[in-house]
Amino acid sequence: MPFKAVLFAVCFVLATGTTFLQAAHMVWSGLVIAENVPQPAPIPPELNKLEQTLKGLFGYNQFEVIGQSNKMLKTGQEDWLANSKYFGLHVDARGENASGYTLNLKLYKEKDVLLETDANLSRSSPLVIKGPQVGSGQLLLVLVVKDEEQTSAHHRRHAEPPNPIKAGWYRLRRAIQNAFH
Repeated sequence: MPFKAVLFAVCFVLATGTTFLQAAHMVWSGLVIAENVPQPAPIPPELNKLEQTLKGLFGYNQFEVIGQSNKMLKTGQEDWLANSKYFGLHVDARGENASGYTLNLKLYKEKDVLLETDANLSRSSPLVIKGPQVGSGQLLLVLVVKDEEQTSAHHRRHAEPPNPIKAGWYRLRRAIQNAFH
C-alpha cells in the first residue's frame, strides 16, 4: 500500500508541473524587417515555423533578421538585449506564470525609447509586435519560447558537461508525461 501512495504522489507532482521542477526554457528574441519585394529572399531559419503566420498577419513576403538574442530562462527573472545597427530590444523577464513569462519590453532607436510595454510570452505561441515603419518595410519584434528539441540542440552545440542526475530526472519526467498524453 505505501508503494502505491508514493507512486501516486510522484505522478501527481509530475503531472501538475510544479514550478520548482520545471526545466529552463530558451527564448529567441529577434528584430525583424518585413517588406514586400519582387524577388523575396528565403526566410531565415529562425523564422521557419512562423513564416505562414507572419505572411498572413502582416502581408509582407520577405523577412530579414537584423538583430537577435538567445537567452536561457532559468529563474524567469533574467534580462537581455537583442541589438541591430540602429535598434535595440531590451527584454526584462519579471517572472514565470502559468502560461509563460511576464516581460517588460523596451524598443530603442539608438538612445531614444520608442516603445515600452508589458507583455506575456506564452510557452505555446510566439509574441509578435508590430514596430515602426523602416524604409519601405516594417520592424517586427518577435519572441519565441523554443521547444525542447530546439533547446536540446542548443545545449549540444554549447557542450556543457552532462549532469547524470538531472538528465535522468528529465528522462523520467518526459516518460511519465508521455504516458499521460
